[in-house]
Order: sequence, then C-alpha cells, then structure tokens
Amino acid sequence: MARRALTTTAATLTATAALLLTACGGGDSQSDDIKGADSGSSPSASASTSTPSGPKRPEITLPSSFQLTFENWTSSDPVEQAVLNDGKEELRAGYAAVIANDPDSEAVAFYDTEGVRGQTKQWIKSYTDKGYTVIGKLPAFNPKVILAKNGEGAALTYCTDETEAKTRHRKTGKVEGNPAGTNPYVLYSLSLTKNEQGVWQNSSVRGERGKCSR
Repeated sequence: MARRALTTTAATLTATAALLLTACGGGDSQSDDIKGADSGSSPSASASTSTPSGPKRPEITLPSSFQLTFENWTSSDPVEQAVLNDGKEELRAGYAAVIANDPDSEAVAFYDTEGVRGQTKQWIKSYTDKGYTVIGKLPAFNPKVILAKNGEGAALTYCTDETEAKTRHRKTGKVEGNPAGTNPYVLYSLSLTKNEQGVWQNSSVRGERGKCSR
C-alpha cells in the first residue's frame, strides 16, 4: 500500500490489489503508491482531525474502517506545527479521495501544488479505476520538519506502518494485504511550499520502502 510517486514514474502499479497503500513510490521495486478508501462505510466524524487555523480549509473525513493515525505530530515551533498540520491534511485528503472514488477531489487540489495534482490524480485512479479501496490501520509516525531559510519552503519526512493496512475490492469484497515478505515500513519525503494564503502545499513526495522502522 504505497502512495504515488511524484518525482519518478511508479514502477510497481500491477494489476493485482497488492497493497497500493504507501506514499509516492520511486523507480525501484521497493517503492509503492497509495492512499486509503472504503466504499462500504459512511464517513465518521470522529475520524476527522482538528483543522489548522488560517484560510478556510476543506472538511475531510475518513470512515472508521480505515484508521489513519498520526503519532507525535506536534512541535513547539508554530511554523513547524503549521507544516505538520498541512502535511497531515494532505495525506488525509488523498485517502479520502480514494474512499469517495473521487480522483478530482477539491481537497486534494487544495493541498497540492498545480505541478503535482496530475500525478496525485493518477495515484488515486490506480485504486478507483480497478475498483479498490483501503481498510485497516495505517499509523504515520516519526515526523521531522526542516524549514527553508526564506520561510517559504519546508521538507517533511515521516514513516508509515502498513502491517494492518489492506485493500478491498468494492464489488467482490475481496481483501488483500501486502505480499508475503514485503517490508511494511515506508519512509516518505515531501517538499512543501507556502502559498499566498499561507497553506503549506505538497510540491513533491517520494516513498522508500524499508527505510524506517519502529
């Protein structure tokens, strides 16, 4: 289950449901593309998180069948916290789009720069075109932020654990996890740019499987 590869062409989009769940895959076989979904459950208000202050942000909800959690996504620095908040919402927006079968999600467009929206859409469609959604649990942990000196850019890295994340076919109900022997940990590296409204938008993202652990 890996997220989309925005900097290189994803080489691991196969016809099987093998967990597309990770963030941006690179060009090697250890990188995957992902974001979660579920067609059989209604959105749960409890699954949403508090919305960062500033410009009006889209409301994003996820079903209880897909538990995307964030461990220790806090910082005493207000600018770093703003980056963490928007980075979190960008990830949630992508999974919500898969869940809603909505490759043209306005929430995704809100948190992505124009340059990466097309590839994000391709990543979402890698699920929706094949009739898949995602279920289970996907914790995101160990976030780290590096701010650019000019205050307009930032780098964000974090890890995900796909151990309990799975795909489910919307029509048949068939559930699958990652193939046996797949490392469940994926390291994501994002570049973010602050737009005129003060939103930290994703401008690139790359996932590397097996590059982090608990």
